[in-house]
Amino acid sequence: MNKAGERLYNGLVKENPTFVLMLGMCPTLAVTTSAVNGLGMGLTTMVVLALSNMIISLLRNIIPDRVRIPAFIVIIASFVTVVQLLLEAYLPSLNQALGVYIPLIVVNCIILGRAESYAYSNPVIPSLFDGIGMGLGFTFALTCIGLVRELLGAGQFFGMDILPDSVEPIRIFGQAPGAFFVLAGLVALQNFVKESRKRAGKEYEKIGSGCTHDCMNCKDSDGCSKRFYDENAGGKAEGTKQVKTQENAAATGSVKTRNAAAGNAKTGNTDEEGR
Repeated sequence: MNKAGERLYNGLVKENPTFVLMLGMCPTLAVTTSAVNGLGMGLTTMVVLALSNMIISLLRNIIPDRVRIPAFIVIIASFVTVVQLLLEAYLPSLNQALGVYIPLIVVNCIILGRAESYAYSNPVIPSLFDGIGMGLGFTFALTCIGLVRELLGAGQFFGMDILPDSVEPIRIFGQAPGAFFVLAGLVALQNFVKESRKRAGKEYEKIGSGCTHDCMNCKDSDGCSKRFYDENAGGKAEGTKQVKTQENAAATGSVKTRNAAAGNAKTGNTDEEGR
């Protein structure tokens, strides 16, 4: 799988920010009273995430490490402001429904987390697709939660009535406790699918995001500048081993030479004392 496809699949399935990493719970539980709200919140977050990842990756060699977090927030806040103004101009009803949660995207842990763990240390194209993948995963999760809550709590599907009048909706799913119930049910379903794939012998672990400094177990087959061990690069590892062997041999030879010189000097001193 190519790098871009891997990042998309990673965000949608293996490291889904809602169902796997359990990030961004505040907007997840607050705005998913309907599928439209969940879809709008997810797409808005995806746009900000993709663009901020791209810009942060472009500037990663310029931003000083000591001020990277304030720099990330400034970049993210700029895109959030642009997106909010566009929503106010073209989708005022959605902007009003999402309310304060649009400005709060600035401090969304998903966006800051991807900026810190991936975009700040990876090239532009993979960072862009990482943002798109994570945004799509977040959008998918919010839309699913909103769809279930809207169906069970109001008997509607994207605002359209689909249940007959004889069926009474379960109103609690339209309230705050319903968000927890639906999230728990969907996470349980995701875990069931995950365990089923594991029993079938299919790999379903998370793709490593950013550098964990565990080079021996690193999933990045291409390696990175911080890697000191690469099981796939036999020649490189062997070359490193040979260099270390030569260095050790040279050090051992130096020690032996010094010991021999010391022994000769001691023998010379003994001979002089004998005379």
